[in-house]
This record gives sequence, C-alpha cells and structure tokens, in this order.
Amino acid sequence: MSQEQPRNEEGIKYGDVFNVQGDVGRKTVAPADAAMMQKAETKMLGKTQKGGAAAIMQSAALKNERDGVVGHDDMSKVATDGGVSITETDVSGRHVISESIGGQVVEQFTQNAAMNTMTPPSLVEAMGVGAAGGSTGGITIGEALEATVLTAGKKPVEWSDAAAIQAAEVRASGRTNIVPGGVAAAAQSAATLNARTANDENKTKLADILADATTKLPADRAATRRDAEGVTVAEMRNDPSLTTHPGGVSASVAAAARLNQKGNN
Repeated sequence: MSQEQPRNEEGIKYGDVFNVQGDVGRKTVAPADAAMMQKAETKMLGKTQKGGAAAIMQSAALKNERDGVVGHDDMSKVATDGGVSITETDVSGRHVISESIGGQVVEQFTQNAAMNTMTPPSLVEAMGVGAAGGSTGGITIGEALEATVLTAGKKPVEWSDAAAIQAAEVRASGRTNIVPGGVAAAAQSAATLNARTANDENKTKLADILADATTKLPADRAATRRDAEGVTVAEMRNDPSLTTHPGGVSASVAAAARLNQKGNN
C-alpha cells in the first residue's frame, strides 16, 4: 500500500465533500482511506452505513481513481497522520455515532435509528459523484444549493445567505430580478423574519429554504467558476465579518464548480 503521491494534488478533496478545515480539507480522497472507514463502520455497526462517511469516501475515491488521480492502493496522509475513526457516545439515552477524519467529525447519526441525522442524499450523491462517476451534464447550481442542506442545513438564514442564494438564482436563471415565490424570495423573507427572532430554535433554517431548490428555480444550469465567484462575493459583502460560512451556500457552489471543471479536463 503506497503513501500519497504528488499526483494527489488534483481530484476530489475532503474539503469538497465534507465540512473540514485546514490540511485535511486539502487532501485528496484516496481508496485506502475509504477502505479504512468502511472497515471501521463494519466493525462497529455490522455494515457500511448508507449515506455515511465511508459511502461518501468510496464514491469520491472511485471517481478519483477513474480519473487517474489516485491509484487503487493509494492512501492519503489524512489516514496516516490523523487517522479515520468512528466512536460511540451516549447522549440523553441515545447512542450517537461520530465519524472523524484527521481528528475532525464529518458525520453523526444515532445508532438506534440506524439513520444519518441529515435525511437528504449525501453531498457526493447530491453533487453527482455517484457510482456511475457523476452526472453527464455537470452539477447544477440548484443541486449545489440543495447540497448545502447537508453541510449547513441547520444554520439560521441570515442576510449573507439570502444574498448568496439570490446571486445563485440569478446566475442559474439568467434573469436579473427575483422570481416571486422562488428560492431567493423565500430566503430574503426568512432573513427578514429571523432578524426579528431572538431564539435560534425558532428561526428559519437553510434546510427549510434549500431542500427543494431545483424545483423552485425557473431555470438551472451547471455551475462554473464565475458563478462560484459571484456567489462568494455576494455572501461576503453581506456578512458583518466579510467572510463566508464553512459549508454554506458559496462553499457548495464552489465545490460544484470545482467538480465540474475537473470533469471537463
């Protein structure tokens, strides 16, 4: 089994499919990493968890291998340095399973329910990187918005999110105005209402707005780097700290654009 090779600078990285930071996010998903996580899941749960970290890693690693980015036996430094692990803790009478990569938690679900806490498809599947090697038309802006449910679905909608969603809708539809009843209009209404709501539990979340984003867009198309840049600028300009939210709207569109660009190379 070989260590990570220089060619692993390309391909789908952990930051493309998980909400991870630092060096972990910049490492390429390798087949041996996925095999290690699958082994850990099987040992604790008796099988590979549907929508869990192993399934996501397997899909991404398969795409990387098919694209010639990694070899079948390659292992990344994420696995050798920080490791992949799965742990179980008891929280309020529930067994919570946490899956970590390089010391950062990437997935959590309850063992009793045997179901991931986030019910939409995995980020890799939502972005078209499945067993078939990805969608032929590229990952659309609408699909990227829906993928945000996985990484930041519980985040209350703020003005920065609404601005990013509006920029995404405009670029997807080619229209300069907000569509009545569309995803951008819903996001703006949510941001307005949330600003007047003190308790975060009562605020409208991104998942409430973006779960069916593709059906709310008047038109949709594959995300590009220019789209990602426009959405990122919109989110940053409307954030008090002039930053973007990790795993948020602009991050999802950027991930889709990167995957589309790699698919065209």
